[in-house]
Amino acid sequence: MSIFVKSVLIGALLPSVAMASNTALPEHDYPYWLPDEVNQEGVLDAFQAVVSAPAKTLDLEMTQPIQIALIYPSADLSDFWVSNYKALTARLNDLGIQYRIDEYSSRQIEHSLQTRYTNEVLKRAEQYDYVIFGPSELSVQADNIQLLSAASSFKTYVWAFHTPIKSWTHQPDAWFDFSSSTGAQVLCDFMLQRLGEDVYFAMNRGIPGITDDQRSGEFKSCVETEGNWLSLYEHFGQYQAGGGRDGAALITESFPEVTMLHNANTAMTLGALEYLKEHQLMNQLYVTGWGGTAAEIDQIKQGYLNATPMRMGDDVGVATAEAIKLTLENKVDQVPKVYLGRIQVVDDQMSNEEIKALTSEAFRYSSRPAP
Repeated sequence: MSIFVKSVLIGALLPSVAMASNTALPEHDYPYWLPDEVNQEGVLDAFQAVVSAPAKTLDLEMTQPIQIALIYPSADLSDFWVSNYKALTARLNDLGIQYRIDEYSSRQIEHSLQTRYTNEVLKRAEQYDYVIFGPSELSVQADNIQLLSAASSFKTYVWAFHTPIKSWTHQPDAWFDFSSSTGAQVLCDFMLQRLGEDVYFAMNRGIPGITDDQRSGEFKSCVETEGNWLSLYEHFGQYQAGGGRDGAALITESFPEVTMLHNANTAMTLGALEYLKEHQLMNQLYVTGWGGTAAEIDQIKQGYLNATPMRMGDDVGVATAEAIKLTLENKVDQVPKVYLGRIQVVDDQMSNEEIKALTSEAFRYSSRPAP
């Protein structure tokens, strides 16, 4: 049975601001390790096969439930967090693992709240076997992640990032994510095929940091290099719906030459679409989202959103459950240090049957009716 720790939402929305784009670092200058640098050869492929397959029950008898603390920004519009919570718990059930979970919820911009939660968990460190941390932003939460990773009483897993920082003294036990770099490349290839070359585009970016560098910066670099596209405006919308709305307003009012709008997360996508619908500007821009959440898929089906790189969303939660199982079975060497789920572009030219098939696989656990 899950225990829910109800959070008090604090902090004000940060202002949406336009900023110059961040130049992607050359590969040899990356301050973090890439997945192939930290994973043993063959471990990730073997683990992915386990994640994609039906659950196999834990091969030992449990005497008491494991204790899990889950610190994550599940109060945001994106259903990534809630979906993977559902996938995690459903897979643990299928694996026959008894568990108790304390949830510590926040919004994406509530950095200080996550610090408070970290301190609360560390005060009760002996109570937990696993701590799963979904950072509001990796650089902002670096100290908190290292504090958790330094604890010896539990294993620390990080959700929604896959970039072990080389300078950190203490490293998490594993990272579970979808590669934003891979998503940027997949989306770039799709957009070049769909819209061709010499396109004027604009971007609703998130918060300056690794995630946005990959989702937005690497997408920008790819389409500019491979398709001769030109970015006319970049708006940092703080991953908030209001920021996406503000960006769409500024772009359509000041840059009528723009024909494509990139959004770095679901919340900004929905905010941008809301503005475009209200002002009857849907035909002016080709709009892309990020993540393929249920809200984005619904917008594609309705004919509003044009395309999104869709994560096989439940992969992260399922992978985390399988990692827990392997550690309980003393098979830690079979858990990759960095796990990356699958990504595929979904667009408005797909049939409902095609979208349904992808959606069923992506949300194979989280879409189940509540018991």
